[in-house]
Amino acid sequence: MIDRSIHDALLSDAWLEGGPGAAAIGRNVDRMLDAVRRHLDMDVAFVSEFNGRDRVFRHVACRLDPAPIRPGDSSPLEEGYCMRVVEGQIPQLIPDTGAIPVLHDIPETRTLPIGAHISVPILLRDGRVYGTFCCFSLASNLSLGQRDLHMMRAFADLLAYQIDGDLDAVKAHEEKVARVTAVLELGQPHIVYQPIFRSSERRIVGVECLSRFRLEPQRTPDVWFAEAREIGLGVRLELNAILTALDGLRGITGDFHVGLNVSPQTLISGGVDGYIDDLDPHRVVLEITEHSLVDDYGLLNRRLAPLREAGVRVAVDDAGAGYASMRHVLAIHPDIIKLDLSLTRGIDTDSPRRALAAALIEFARQTQSQVVAEGVETASELAALQALGVDDVQGYHLARPLEADALAQRLAAERLRA
Repeated sequence: MIDRSIHDALLSDAWLEGGPGAAAIGRNVDRMLDAVRRHLDMDVAFVSEFNGRDRVFRHVACRLDPAPIRPGDSSPLEEGYCMRVVEGQIPQLIPDTGAIPVLHDIPETRTLPIGAHISVPILLRDGRVYGTFCCFSLASNLSLGQRDLHMMRAFADLLAYQIDGDLDAVKAHEEKVARVTAVLELGQPHIVYQPIFRSSERRIVGVECLSRFRLEPQRTPDVWFAEAREIGLGVRLELNAILTALDGLRGITGDFHVGLNVSPQTLISGGVDGYIDDLDPHRVVLEITEHSLVDDYGLLNRRLAPLREAGVRVAVDDAGAGYASMRHVLAIHPDIIKLDLSLTRGIDTDSPRRALAAALIEFARQTQSQVVAEGVETASELAALQALGVDDVQGYHLARPLEADALAQRLAAERLRA
């Protein structure tokens, strides 16, 4: 009969997929080891990992004082029982080490000493041996039997399941780091410039700097930035994009404003400071892009205050696309509200979209914010927005995102026409 504490540990949420994380799982392993040790009336239970010629004790439960081994300790494989059990040189179940003469020559038998021992390999799904799950006591324990060995094997299988998941997570993390690091080393992202037009004058009054990633795997920019944030490189990737965007505009004359996409996290980190000094601050628009909620709007506004005092304007991107963007609008009091394409797409034929856009436009008017409509793709959409009082627009109907040299040519052509 399996001890109730072992049964509860087996069923703990920490063992289920999507559980509370590595720290909780580690505590659960320790609790399980101690429950198994007490159930078998053994002195020490441990999980070891084979690491080259050594074994590392990852988890240890012990009633001895002082403890003969501790988590993180290691010893040569040749000195212990673990590798010999895996190779089949000695039995997995040993109630009395004195009954097996070959054990007398193993250093551990004498130095600890070991009187009873039970050990099973931990096999990963690809067939590799991770290490062993072991219990031992200083005195012999003739009560140990096959049921105890089966219980140990069941726990080893459970451990293998968890370790496989942990190794998969480590591998996935390493792959993400390699991908994002390659992006940074290659000077990515590449930047293109989406013109923003004053429709009544048909001239460019601004550009939004958009990131494009020219490497495998082919994925949208939001996926690349999300992955970078996940591994702690989100701020670095955003700043890389800002630097590349501003470098591309060097030598392009004009008084158009420059929209730089930036997350609240990057602003709060203070990373933007010093990166936009080469541009007249009155031409800089920081477009807040993050769709998730901000924990501390007070801190975000404090970070924005000196930039705004210098002349930098703040825009909330994708307004109307979700709850988070509306929270940004209310908490940040932006200079510019950018209507998301989910509102502008089909606004000429969809009355609910038109009504919601009209409400945001009226809100902007009362809060002295400027409105820019994104994603304008047809003449009728443009006409509907103009009828609502929106003059500044961007989208494929007016221009697709341009390379820096194409933007310079278009601006030069505008100046000639003027």
